[in-house]
Amino acid sequence: MKNKSFLFISCDEAKLICDKAQYNEATSWEKLKLNLRYLWCHITQAYVSKNKKLTKSINSSKIECLKNSEKKELKEVFHEELEKQHH
Repeated sequence: MKNKSFLFISCDEAKLICDKAQYNEATSWEKLKLNLRYLWCHITQAYVSKNKKLTKSINSSKIECLKNSEKKELKEVFHEELEKQHH
């Protein structure tokens, strides 16, 4: 029974490894265990598929974030407006 748990992982562990693999943080051993579960678990297959789609969408998006200076300026304006409303 110990050997079984050595190779086979839970759905939750598979999801965690899948997330780590998405960011290239999973070890080869973790990837092997994920692939073993992937072969027979429909939940893991669906999770991996959704993760791949999410990664592809994020990588192909043209989202631009605010620069730190822009965030700071926006925050200052926001606080000024809050102060005006309280007085």
